[in-house]
Amino acid sequence: MRHETELHAVSPDELARMGQGRVAYMRQISGREIAEAFPGTVEIDPEASVWALFGADGTPLAIANDAGGALSTAFQNDLTPVNVH
Repeated sequence: MRHETELHAVSPDELARMGQGRVAYMRQISGREIAEAFPGTVEIDPEASVWALFGADGTPLAIANDAGGALSTAFQNDLTPVNVH
């Protein structure tokens, strides 16, 4: 027996709101990208590589020296972390 389901397209904004306050993504970024994502927070060598934690909607949340630090920050704030490639 075959069942057909009507699927609703989810916009990027709707998707971001679904995870807001619950999901965060982490990714490695360069010192150059920090100035864009976290304006006025820290000055770092543009060639340096650090890990950043972002809310589901892309809001910058934290910077860490390594993936473990970003992961720990997510857990401490009751967020489910996901890795972005």
